[in-house]
Amino acid sequence: MEFSSLTLATWIGLLATPLLIAMGQVLFKLTSQSTGTFSLASLMMLAVNPVFIAALALYGFGTVVWIYVLRSVPLTLAYSFMGLTFCFVPLLAQLFFGEPLHMRYLIGTLLILAGLVTIHV
Repeated sequence: MEFSSLTLATWIGLLATPLLIAMGQVLFKLTSQSTGTFSLASLMMLAVNPVFIAALALYGFGTVVWIYVLRSVPLTLAYSFMGLTFCFVPLLAQLFFGEPLHMRYLIGTLLILAGLVTIHV
């Protein structure tokens, strides 16, 4: 499949899905900071936690976008874009939580991007 033949909407979906998943991870981390010990009561509190609900909504929306992407792209090619979550999550973690980015992150990101190029050329 030639990626040059994909529509703009498909490209946006290929990039938006991993970004939505990464944003959901940030919200899950925020949720974890307000949960107590593992118990039935704390599980019940998750059901009404707006940050947790927003994280689930992002995951749900990402899934819907992904379903439409898969109409145009073979799964074997499309799924490689999910590797971008490994690039996006550390960036967002640094931005929102001040988590450090090390040289190994840069190297890993470059390897992931090289893998994407290799698969899709």
